[in-house]
Amino acid sequence: MSKILIIEDEAAIRRVLVKILSEENDSYEVTEAEDGLAGIELIKKEDYDLVLCDIKMPKMDGVEVLEAAKKLKPEITMVMISGHGDLDTAVNTMRLGAFDYISKPPDLNRLLNTVRIALDRKELVVENTLLKKKVSKNYQMIGDSEAISQIKDMIEKVAPTEARVFITGPNGTGKELVAHWIHQKSDRSKGPMIEVNCAAIPSELIESELFGHVKGAFTSAVKDRAGKFEAANGGTIFLDEIGDMSLPAQAKVLRALQENKVQRVGSDKDIKVNVRVVAATNKDLKKEIAEGNFREDLYHRLAVILIKVPALNDRREDIPLLINYFTKKIAEEHGTAQKTFSEKAVKLLQEYDWTGNIRELRNVIERLIILGGATVSEEDVKSFASK
Repeated sequence: MSKILIIEDEAAIRRVLVKILSEENDSYEVTEAEDGLAGIELIKKEDYDLVLCDIKMPKMDGVEVLEAAKKLKPEITMVMISGHGDLDTAVNTMRLGAFDYISKPPDLNRLLNTVRIALDRKELVVENTLLKKKVSKNYQMIGDSEAISQIKDMIEKVAPTEARVFITGPNGTGKELVAHWIHQKSDRSKGPMIEVNCAAIPSELIESELFGHVKGAFTSAVKDRAGKFEAANGGTIFLDEIGDMSLPAQAKVLRALQENKVQRVGSDKDIKVNVRVVAATNKDLKKEIAEGNFREDLYHRLAVILIKVPALNDRREDIPLLINYFTKKIAEEHGTAQKTFSEKAVKLLQEYDWTGNIRELRNVIERLIILGGATVSEEDVKSFASK
């Protein structure tokens, strides 16, 4: 059940909006407020999936309602209702955090499409918020080696800017972690961070995943759906393994970066987006460009700031810190007492060839904690951490 609040001082307009939304979808629970003050009181008490708010109202106008609502609930999704003379103000409200605006008298198709898109985005943002809470606990950048210190310094400089960041490095080194740190330390940290694993999505579906689709665009498109770029509006989109993206999808991503607009599959309507793009790959993109597999113009759009994450073999001095971090984390996950590692066990692990990098180390630590003694010994490492 989607909860929608309509804040509108004209009773006739309110009735029209309620009628349209109620008839469109019986899962919409629509509440009315006759002015801005009444609307804010309801927002304080309830969590609404969407608020439709008029701009010109007595007591408290729509801009004041938007600003007050965003202070109360920064994640709130609001669509402004503008009269003919309010268009400049309506556009300005989007800079203040409004999702979109519709004009009076409301056009049926425009209204319903805007409501569907806003609710789709709200659903994705809620999922992302839950993920983000887990991420903030699960992702930490562990290490004080020179290589990691340089990355931390670069993140401190780059994160507060709007510069696009391109992260390279072998699989399992922590490229995703770097992307999360950039977002969390940026001015967009209160907005969503949407992740897309380009290698995990079939090439025929990647465009729909990134840009959304309209009902009937293809066989399984049973309803309109917002894409990841729309979901990331006001925040960050992380395009992981972008080297595996198809050339047609690359062309559309390039357009989105150039024009800050996307088009859903099956639609010719432009949708404005305001996202910061962070991308990553384990491939040599210059080689991919030479072979015709990756667009050079897209590479230069993405690679404003380059961050190279080193392999674990190149930062062995961080392994003791990583072992300590993972033993504590695994103990919390398993609900058991934290084990310790002997100095010889740690030294032996530092000498291993970690082809799988941090991901492999984490798996080996968990295996040793489960199978090793109360204190993980050198013999435990030789027995259970064999390569």
